[in-house]
Amino acid sequence: MGEPAVAVARTCPGAFARAWAKAVSGTSYLPMTQAQLEALLQRLTERLAGALQAEPFDLRTGQQVGAELVAAHIASAEGLGRTIEVIQLRLVRDLGLVADDVEDRMARLLATVATGYARALRDRTLDEQEAIRRAAMVARAQAERALRDSEARFRHQATHDPLTDLPNRTLFTERLSAAIDGPGRAAERVGVCFLDLDRFKVVNDSLGHQVGDSLLVSVAQRLRGALGDHLVARLGGDEFVILVERTGCTDDAVKVAEAALAAVSEPALVDGHELTVSASIGIVERQVAGTSPGELMRAADSTLHWAKAAGGARWSLFDADRNRRELARYALSAAIPGALDRGEFFLDYQPLTSLRDGTLLGVEALVRWRHPELGLLRPDSFIGLAEETGLIVRLGSWVLAEACREASTWSAGRDDAPFVSVNLAVRQLHRPDLVREVRGVLARTGLPPERLQLEVTESTMMSTVEEPVRALRVLKDLGVRIAIDDFGTGYCNLAYLRDLPVTELKVAGEFVAGLRAPAADPASRTDERILASLVSLAHALDLTVTVEGVETAEQADRLRAIGCDAAQGWHFGRPAPAAHLFAPHP
Repeated sequence: MGEPAVAVARTCPGAFARAWAKAVSGTSYLPMTQAQLEALLQRLTERLAGALQAEPFDLRTGQQVGAELVAAHIASAEGLGRTIEVIQLRLVRDLGLVADDVEDRMARLLATVATGYARALRDRTLDEQEAIRRAAMVARAQAERALRDSEARFRHQATHDPLTDLPNRTLFTERLSAAIDGPGRAAERVGVCFLDLDRFKVVNDSLGHQVGDSLLVSVAQRLRGALGDHLVARLGGDEFVILVERTGCTDDAVKVAEAALAAVSEPALVDGHELTVSASIGIVERQVAGTSPGELMRAADSTLHWAKAAGGARWSLFDADRNRRELARYALSAAIPGALDRGEFFLDYQPLTSLRDGTLLGVEALVRWRHPELGLLRPDSFIGLAEETGLIVRLGSWVLAEACREASTWSAGRDDAPFVSVNLAVRQLHRPDLVREVRGVLARTGLPPERLQLEVTESTMMSTVEEPVRALRVLKDLGVRIAIDDFGTGYCNLAYLRDLPVTELKVAGEFVAGLRAPAADPASRTDERILASLVSLAHALDLTVTVEGVETAEQADRLRAIGCDAAQGWHFGRPAPAAHLFAPHP
């Protein structure tokens, strides 16, 4: 064999590897320690030195070294440049390589290192691009699959209730619309049963919403099991609705409602609690022609409220006449605020007359409504509505202020001016600012407190709530008169009566009606004895007694004989404007 073309005078690969490592450090991210980098480059150094000494000269080693550099993540243009530079300047010197053609071999070796480096970098780039492309394809496929799944879920959610898995309002409305507007449906009949659980809030409040939700699921399962031939949907909360298509008559819908009530009322074991609930149902059944889904649902909702108002645990059937009356009542109640603003309310006054000498002691303020379309309305047409809706507070405040304003003109400069008596509704009596309101009205109008009497019902005075009684006690201490209205119609605790801040009892007119009969009549004598007992009781408590509903002179005489202090009724005067009862004092 011939001698090697390159001779090694001295070998120092470690020093060269450290220089090489220093040169490429920081040119790119290297997932290895400095020691690991130096070990790698020392191995590559030895291969390069071997390649320079090999016979024949083998260029493949340079390509492999270039590829390994890329594999080791020394893969930047700066890293390649520094590698070429350090090999060219230091490899021969540090390793002590001497040969006639070493420079030629070095140039060719560096070229092969660069070639191998470039090819490896190109291949890695192509591999990375392919990996990215495939990852993008996988990600796109996953996104499309997720979108399809999401759309599908949006559609198990757009039409079904997530808690009970029953159809929801959207799907029910679609089915109801199809039952009404579908081809050939005009001659058919359809029914809707609107169901609401009774006192469901008690379950949520006492046992928690988790138990409440479990109960709803149980109710849904029972309704679906009992009414499998009909669409049962959950509208929300504890409201369910049943669609009864192609009914033959109203009884078909009633039978469905009764089956639903029976299914709901079965005891249920829910999360360890044995629960028994009931439901109320509003039923609407009619011919498809001439109706709409909205009308059906509104009618069913109204009818459900009728069932609730009747005590629950029952069904009610839609009644068009009753519905019209209800709508008229609602329209009337809704018009009250505007009527107050427009000044449509006014007061009439009914005399309260002394039975001893016939003098006018006071007058009771009675509100009237001059309705622009319905004409003159008496209190029984709207007071109940105002109490139901809470508008009685505003209306009652207006009556109090107006009565005091007018009464102040009667008392100006007169010692014998009558007092004005104003009814207080329950909601007014329970307001925390009642005393402040009365004081303010008296201050603005200048009416002396003793010229104002407030009438409250017997049941309100007998309540166990202390605040209203405390407020009336403060008003009485101010000098305001306090009367119990319609006394004798409630369940008065007579022992409690002595501690109440009351100045007068107004005995209900029911006791006076019997006094129309001859005095010898047994029923009439019984009413007279009852009245005498009430008068005796009131006088023992230092209270005055006014009897309502006196319509004849004979009634007045008999009441005077048993000691009644005052009377009110048509015999002494019907309600009239203040101008008809008083003339302003000159």
